[in-house]
Parts: sequence; structure tokens; C-alpha cells
Amino acid sequence: MQTARTTFAKPRPAPTPSPADAGRRSALGPFGNPYVGAGTAAAFFIVCAAALVSLTGDPRAGTPVVRLSLAKIAETSAPPGWLQALPTETPGDAPFDSATVELSSVATDSADAGAPGGQAIITISGDTKVDGAQAAATGSPLIPAPIAGLFAQGAAGMLPVIGPDGRTPAQAYARAALADGKPKVALIIGGLGLNAKATHEAIEGLPPEVTLSFVPYADGLQGWIDAARAAGHEVLLEAPMEPKEYPQNDPGPYTLMADGQPAETTRRLEWLLSRATGYFGVTNYLGSKFVQSPSAVAILASDLRARGLAFIDDGTAAQIGGGLPRASADRIVDDQLDGAAIDAQLTALETQASRSGKALGAGFAYPVTLQEAARWAGGLQGRGYQLVPASALTAKR
Repeated sequence: MQTARTTFAKPRPAPTPSPADAGRRSALGPFGNPYVGAGTAAAFFIVCAAALVSLTGDPRAGTPVVRLSLAKIAETSAPPGWLQALPTETPGDAPFDSATVELSSVATDSADAGAPGGQAIITISGDTKVDGAQAAATGSPLIPAPIAGLFAQGAAGMLPVIGPDGRTPAQAYARAALADGKPKVALIIGGLGLNAKATHEAIEGLPPEVTLSFVPYADGLQGWIDAARAAGHEVLLEAPMEPKEYPQNDPGPYTLMADGQPAETTRRLEWLLSRATGYFGVTNYLGSKFVQSPSAVAILASDLRARGLAFIDDGTAAQIGGGLPRASADRIVDDQLDGAAIDAQLTALETQASRSGKALGAGFAYPVTLQEAARWAGGLQGRGYQLVPASALTAKR
């Protein structure tokens, strides 16, 4: 039997220092030892850093930070059928290319960065929680989307769902309104996301009580919705529906068709709903033929009800019920692209609200519409009316 033998290398003698090296080490004392010197330098650095922090402090020490996606907003062309009165954009118009949005006092129970894209930072101060009522009273940002428990992964992305406790996206993502006893007036501005300049002006220039409606085909859609909610606006998602002039007037590849098979209608609707998260409901884009089909409308209402969403139409589908939160616009405020005509329509909303206690208007993100809406909304309270989000006028029917 052979005996295993381990061989240890003979230690190599340490080199003898030269007279010059010995002299330098002697002059430096113990710091001449390289290990002692390195340790002393590290300790000195730590002491200096601690002193700097103690003097300047960290203004955000202990503050949790949630990074939400804010995808690059790219210029896109409207799909066939969109009205062509939007201003042309020039390079640099997209305001959120590398913007950072900082919010204080937003809810700490929001999910972290479930949305696609890139750069928004929301700072959460301590354990502060802002509910819808507080947001309505203070103009605070709305809770960032997605909210835990209110989404599930679908074939094409996140889809809204009713939470385990019965809470719905229609409730959670809406902006609450505190009634003040005055007649209520609401306004929806739609067609957003296709034009960066117009979308930015709507988000920043209109009061947070104005509801904003976004096109599902828009690039950077989640980033726009994040920015809108950060500014306090509740959001609707537009569902393109078949008009009577189809296909000459084509709202895009995922148009909900009047004679579509139920499975196909649901598939298209789920694709639309998966484009982003944070909307409390859906509104129609076109659809004069679709809304006349009882079977098509029944599928739409059933799918939206199952996902806990509201449905608000532009006035063409007022007869639709379906057991989900509903509202219909009383008038389109910018059928005529003229400042005086738009002002007259907005004034007519006030008159209607005086008679019935509430009125809902809808418009498109034309420059003249944004200008007139901002001016009108600014003086509404002084004229004895309350501006409320569109969700405040919904009711199940």
C-alpha cells in the first residue's frame, strides 16, 4: 500500500531591505509599514465622510424612493380617422424625454414600477398616505399606478382586475370629489398622447379636476398617464369603435367591430386595456355603428364590468347600461373650432348644471380647446359652480 505524502513548499526568505529603504522606514516610524499606512488612510477617509454628513445632513435620509417608468414620448402620426387639427411638433417638443417627476406625500402601498419604460422618480415622504379625498382637497398627486391587487398579467401586458377585497379600478384610480353644494360640472379632454406638446399643455395647463383621455396607440402611453396622475388628473383610456363610415374612417387595427365575434371583441379589448395602467375607465373613440349593435355592446359592458371599470361615452351611447359605472357627455364643446363657439358650449354646460345639478362636457386636445377650457375653468367657482372629475358623475345603470 502506498502512503500519500503531502509536500509543503519551503518558505522563501524575506528580502533584505536596502539601506535607503531602511532609512525611509525609520523616518516614517510605524507608518512606514504599508499595511499600517493603508489602514490609517482608510480610517481618515471614514472620519472625514462622517464629519461631512454630520455638518450637511442628508435631506432625504430614510425617505423611500419609488422609480416609475416614464418612457420617452415619441412623435407619432394619428391613425386614420383622427381629426387633423393638432399643431405640428418640432424637435424638442417632447417635454418628458429625460424629465424627472418628484412627488411628495403619495401613497406608500403602491406597487413598484410595474409599468414599462423609464425615468420618473416619485419620492414618498415617510409613512404619508394620501387617499382620494385628500387629493381632491389639496390637489395632491394621485396614487401611482399600478396599485397592488388591482392588476393581473394578461397575454399582452397588465390587465385591470377587481381586488380581493372587492375594490375596483374604477374606485381606486378615480379622483375623489368633495361636494360643496354647488352644481357640478365636469370636462373630459381626449385625443391625448399622440402629440407631445398638446398632451403636456393639457396635463400642466388644466386644473387637476379635468379628466384626461388617452389614445391607446400612443407611444410612451404609460409615461403620459404617470405624468397626468402626478399632476392630479384622473385618466380614461379610449377604445376605438367601428363608425358607420368604416373602413373609409378607420380608427386603427384594434377597432371593436359591430359584427365581431365575442371572443375577438374580448381579445381586442384586452389588447387595448393592456397598453397601460392607472385609468379608472374607458371611453369610446368614434363607434356610431358599434354602439348600435346590442350584442357588441353587451360583450363590451360585460368585459368592463368584470374588470371593475367605468364606461363614459361622448353622448352617442347614452342608452347603454350594463350594470357598470356610467356617464354620457351632455355636449361636445369643440364641434366648431372657434374660441367664441367653444366658450358658448362651456357656458351651456353651466346652464344645464343649474337646471339639473350636474353637466358633463367632452372635447379634443386642440390648442384652442385647451386655451378656452383653462380660461373657463379658472373662473368657474366664482360663478357658483363646482368643477369635478368625470368619475364623480358616474352611476351604475
